[in-house]
Amino acid sequence: MKLLSFQEIRKILLDYKIPFCKSRLVNSQEEVIKTGINYPVVLKVFSLKGVHKSKKGGVVVNIKNEKELIKAWNDLSKVEKDGVLIQEMVFGKELIVGMKNDPQFGPVILFGLGGIFVEVLKDVSLRIAPVDKKEALEMIKETKAYGLLSGLKLDKLIEIIVSLSDLSLKEGLKEVDFNPVIINEKQVLIVDARFLMENE
Repeated sequence: MKLLSFQEIRKILLDYKIPFCKSRLVNSQEEVIKTGINYPVVLKVFSLKGVHKSKKGGVVVNIKNEKELIKAWNDLSKVEKDGVLIQEMVFGKELIVGMKNDPQFGPVILFGLGGIFVEVLKDVSLRIAPVDKKEALEMIKETKAYGLLSGLKLDKLIEIIVSLSDLSLKEGLKEVDFNPVIINEKQVLIVDARFLMENE
């Protein structure tokens, strides 16, 4: 199995028009200060070993100024990583959209509450790809998450689920995790993406 790099992930997301929050991969303190992404921001480690960032102390959220940014950079310097992502801080409900390529059924698409709620509530809906807009809406309605999404950008969320379904039919793709996906009144953005490919 092979975890894709940030550059590879970003290219796939652009190709499939899947919205990702403003992000830059940086390798120095000078570079992180000059990214131009407006505060508040998030710093998180990027690792090709697939470590759980939050459990390893690899995420610092809601950084409001340069002083806090430099402190966060220094804190993350102690964590094993392949680079550091600086991202805009996005506020809203946390969801998960994912895919696993099942040996029997092929690509299976997943939707549910994201962040820590995935493991705690296990409130998810599943469909075998391909998934169209009607099925994507049905997936959302089957979960407790649906009751929290009134007035939010459901149409954009449906587009992400359908786009992941299209993407999942790509040969060699083993797993995809978009967690969290942040939804609010204005937009839906993927904040964290993980792609696992079959070895070539």
